[in-house]
Amino acid sequence: MFAFSIRAMLNEFKQHAPEISKNLGLSFDEMLLGFEQMPDISIDYAIMEKSDKVVMLPLDLYWNDIGSWDSLYNVLDKDEMENIKKGDVIVIDTKGSLIIGNKRVVTTIGLEDCIVVETDDAILVSKKGETQKVRDVVDKLKKANRKEADEHVTTYRPWGSYTVLEEGLRYKIKRIVVNPQEKLSLQMHYHRSEHWVVVKGTASVRQAHDKVTIGDKEIFIHENESAYVPKSTLHRLENPGKVPLEIIEVQNGEYVGEDDIERFDGKYGR
Repeated sequence: MFAFSIRAMLNEFKQHAPEISKNLGLSFDEMLLGFEQMPDISIDYAIMEKSDKVVMLPLDLYWNDIGSWDSLYNVLDKDEMENIKKGDVIVIDTKGSLIIGNKRVVTTIGLEDCIVVETDDAILVSKKGETQKVRDVVDKLKKANRKEADEHVTTYRPWGSYTVLEEGLRYKIKRIVVNPQEKLSLQMHYHRSEHWVVVKGTASVRQAHDKVTIGDKEIFIHENESAYVPKSTLHRLENPGKVPLEIIEVQNGEYVGEDDIERFDGKYGR
């Protein structure tokens, strides 16, 4: 654990990591925009291993970084069979295992000392003690150009998030959440059309409308109403209200990849 004054740390960044230091005076939004261009290095390597202003003090306590599924198993409470079960999990003749379910029923039979993790886009089954090799799986996915290596089912953006609900040949279905007072970029797609349906908010009945720009026309659509965006048509989605806005988007076309987008204007500089 590191303890330092802000002034001391800023001076150390200036001396040992000037390429990072030059960004520390930016606003949060400005730094967020340029975060992907920041050096890929930890504070340990960038500063602590180079500084001559470091003092180490011993601390007698238990420490676990919880950097793997195995370490997570070590810290969580276990049942009488030494199992850890999270989600909709049914176990038979299973012991010493970590089983995590997400949206489906996960059932294990006759397992011992195993890790089973079900997520929206992948399922991990591993012997305990081997989960650090997940990085090897990621390497294989990248070499095979698999989208699972870089794309998540839910993707977060400065304006909100989107979740891919279903995808197939010539179509994709998303749930899009736009934060209050936020808007997407003015954009166009050449290979797909989009159909938007506004649904009720997750926390309360939505009071705001959905402000939509399609071509040179600006309209408002409410809950249970929809809008259609043809191919090659300029459009923008905006939430002028005070509560999160949720829509279901259905894409249709010969190509529904995320890179079929041309942006013409946007507040986030993408």
